[in-house]
Amino acid sequence: MPDTSNKYDDIRNAVNKLCLQFPGEYWRRIDRDMAYPKDFVNALTEAGWLAALIPEEYDGAGLPLSAGAAILEEIHRSGGNAGACHAQMYTMGTLLRHGSAEQKQQYLPEIANGTLRLQAFGVTEPSSGTDTGALKTRATIEGDNFVVNGQKIWTSRAEHSDLMILLVRTTPLSEGMKKTHGLSVLLVDMREAVGNGLTIRPIRTMMNHATTEVFFDNLRVPVKNLIGEEGSGFKYILSGMNAERILIASECIGDAKWFIEKAVNYAGDRNVFGRAIGQNQGVQFPIARAYANMRAAELMVNEALRLYELGENPGAEANMAKLLAADASNEAANVTVQTHGGFGFAEEFDVERKFRETRLYQVAPISTNLILSYLSEHVLGLPRSY
Repeated sequence: MPDTSNKYDDIRNAVNKLCLQFPGEYWRRIDRDMAYPKDFVNALTEAGWLAALIPEEYDGAGLPLSAGAAILEEIHRSGGNAGACHAQMYTMGTLLRHGSAEQKQQYLPEIANGTLRLQAFGVTEPSSGTDTGALKTRATIEGDNFVVNGQKIWTSRAEHSDLMILLVRTTPLSEGMKKTHGLSVLLVDMREAVGNGLTIRPIRTMMNHATTEVFFDNLRVPVKNLIGEEGSGFKYILSGMNAERILIASECIGDAKWFIEKAVNYAGDRNVFGRAIGQNQGVQFPIARAYANMRAAELMVNEALRLYELGENPGAEANMAKLLAADASNEAANVTVQTHGGFGFAEEFDVERKFRETRLYQVAPISTNLILSYLSEHVLGLPRSY
């Protein structure tokens, strides 16, 4: 398959070389045991890739978002899964953009060198889902602490993180008040919190994503761990969502490339009725269409990155990049299963594992339906549907 990447060849080659140390056998074992790929995450950390977006003044590489996108794409293109650690690239941004000078100096260098892991992002709740303004987790001030009570769900990597970015309500909703007002962001040190007001319960899912639900029972968080201004938390979280969508879209592009290459190779090698199945247009055309759709999505990802790095707020482009890339990877996954026939369901080919992994991005971190609602309202000017 032609190489459509046109930036960061040195980074891509280095990441690919690292990923070769973690072949399909490694990921199959991790998936079978529903285990956290700590050796892979440690290798990425030691190589400095998880500190790529942290500024040099805090001991990171100071690279732009497009470099982070290249790193994540190559992990997925190699057959791996960055879901175990990708959040560090975008959750760190909340601290970097809105944290105090003291907070940044205290935490970012240790996040950069791997001493601390910032992987947990506590936003979604069972009763509110993506209606963030309706969240019920409360934090009230008592002396020098916030006291937190409530619950979060789909808080991935909570068991494997030292720090959590947590969105809570600090001002009760009142009549006429906008739902997204009165929310605040706290930086929770989970090393001290677990067993002292914080309980973590793993959730087994169809893919190995290390996700959990977390419960807060009078958890005390120092007031000094408030990020930014009290009551402005929704704005802080929202500002990082464009980066999140673009980075996830890059992973989907990597998945699509992996699937297409897998399908092409198998179609060329598999002989039935005395000829390669790839000689049949019924096999060729779906793969070619998946390739075309991947390329179109890749161009949208590149456009979203270009606008983001110009300092713009590319909400529409970031959302479209995520939508199109998730659709492209999902299509490529289906085509690859169909091309492999029964072998597409066999564990040893890795297709069924990657099929499950990439299916997630139709739903998370934002549903494709909500992206369509966003485009309908904010781009096309149609009435708000929710």
